Amino acid sequence: MMKQMKIPLLLVEDEPHIAQGLIFNLEEEGYQVSHVESGEQALEQLTKKSYALIILDLALPGISGLEVCEQLREQENQIPILMLTARGTEQDRITGLSKGADDYLAKPFNLKEFLLRVAGLLRRASWQPDNLENEFYSFGKNRINLETHQAETTHGTIQLTELEMKMLLLFFAQEGKILSRGELLQQVWGMLPGTETRTLDNFIVRLRKYFEAEPIKPRYFRTIRGRGYQFIQNPE
Repeated sequence: MMKQMKIPLLLVEDEPHIAQGLIFNLEEEGYQVSHVESGEQALEQLTKKSYALIILDLALPGISGLEVCEQLREQENQIPILMLTARGTEQDRITGLSKGADDYLAKPFNLKEFLLRVAGLLRRASWQPDNLENEFYSFGKNRINLETHQAETTHGTIQLTELEMKMLLLFFAQEGKILSRGELLQQVWGMLPGTETRTLDNFIVRLRKYFEAEPIKPRYFRTIRGRGYQFIQNPE
C-alpha cells in the first residue's frame, strides 16, 4: 500500500517552547514540519524546498517576519502565510496583511483555532470555482489574469496573493449576490461561522485599494449593512 505524502509546512519561530508545542501538534495532525528560528534561515530554506504553507512569527531576530513576507511577495512567491505575533492591535493586523500575509493570529491563541486556520489556508489555496473558464476577468479598468494572478489596474500592476485571488474568484463566481461574513470566512479561510476576526475586513480594504478609483466610495466591492458584501461587475 502506497504511503500518503504528508503536507510540508515551514514554521519560523524563535521561541523554543512555542515551536516545540506547535511542531508536536502539527505532526499529530499529519503534517511534515520544518523548523527554522530566523528570517534569514527561512529565506534560505525556501530556496531549497517547496512548502504548502509558512507559519511565520512576526518578531524574529535579524530579518523580521514582516520583511520575510514582503521579500517573498516581491519575488512573486505566493505561498500562503499565516503570521503569528504577540501584538494583536488592529494596526498590527493591517500592517501584516498589507505586506502580503494571508491570515494573522495573535498570541496567546487557542490551539484548536490555530489548527483550523492552518487547515483552512491549505484548503483555500487549492480551491477554485468551476464556472470561470476564461483566462482573464475584467471589470471597469481592471483586468485580472486568472492563471498568473496578475492584475492590471488604474493604480498599476499588482501580483495578487493566493488568498486575495481566492476571495476574488468567489466574488466573481457569485457576481451580484450578497455574501455574508460567515460565508466568506468559511469559503475563503475555512473558519467556523461566528468567528470574531478582522481578517475579512482587512482583505476588503485591500481589494478596494487595488481596484477602486476611490476606495472610500467603492463601486465594485460594496458593503451591504447588516448582511455582508457584494461584488458588482458593471455598476450603473
